[in-house]
Amino acid sequence: MHRRQILKAASAALALTALRPAWAQGTSLSEAVNDLDQLQSLQVQRGSEVIFAEAPRGGGLDRLTNIKSCSKSLVALCLGDAIASDAVPSIHATLGEVAPRLIPESADARVRDITLENLVSLRAGLASTSGPNYGAWVNASNWNSYALTREMEAEPGARMIYSSGSTHLLGSALAEATGETLLTQMRRVLGQPLGIEIPPWTRDPQGYYMGGNEMALTPRAMLKTATMLRDGGRFEGREVLPQAWIDASTTARTRSPWSGMSYGYGWFLTDSGYILARGYGGQIIAAHPERDLAVAISSDPNRPARSEGYFGALMKLLDGPILALA
Repeated sequence: MHRRQILKAASAALALTALRPAWAQGTSLSEAVNDLDQLQSLQVQRGSEVIFAEAPRGGGLDRLTNIKSCSKSLVALCLGDAIASDAVPSIHATLGEVAPRLIPESADARVRDITLENLVSLRAGLASTSGPNYGAWVNASNWNSYALTREMEAEPGARMIYSSGSTHLLGSALAEATGETLLTQMRRVLGQPLGIEIPPWTRDPQGYYMGGNEMALTPRAMLKTATMLRDGGRFEGREVLPQAWIDASTTARTRSPWSGMSYGYGWFLTDSGYILARGYGGQIIAAHPERDLAVAISSDPNRPARSEGYFGALMKLLDGPILALA
């Protein structure tokens, strides 16, 4: 490696270190939280006890906050309920079977055979509607048609292509299959059993609730969701979702080309043992069953949180001071 390349690599490493604090052993969680000016609230529950709950910024623990793409993980939980109740025949049911009227005539012939498993694991094969393509997608006259007529970049079931359009298609398919709006499903599957508020959120031009973004929960509701996930689908002793669905959801199916994390049915899986929902800006719903931990983090939803920046710092927080509490 040339000297210029060495200096460039060293400079990049120093910049990365500055963005991702390495907290010293013995650093209190409050001190770590205060180091992160983007963080609005942090809660940690060990067993049945909330051992840390602070909201140094934002609206507090009881005010609704946009959970962004964490909602993708909640749509995945609704899929588990739909399968358990036989509203859809199986994870392998296709769009052609479950929601044929969503498919435009101009779509690739392979679209009919995209399965609910392909959608929930972000392996539909269709070009992404996230990132630089997001604006064009949400400005389209029909979000589902737009997503389904994107170029087929991979065979369905092959590699992960992160796309809000895939999760929106899943939510729309669930609405078709169950006869309930995604809002009604969310309230029935999660809202009532957990005792949490789920207000209406953005709909597409055809009236389908957005599957994968713009939902709002309070930080306390985020923590209850994390606790239910940690406890295998149970909350305060009662089953919310089948343990089998939680097990299936937290089995690695693919890997993110961006973060390097494994991905199951709507949930990221870290090497340190966390089950993770992740949303733009640094929204996190996390469970660590082996350590009996549930964690909820809300952050400024208007600032980015990249893996090499703020999100990387949050992962250091999860793997450092928070794991140390267990």
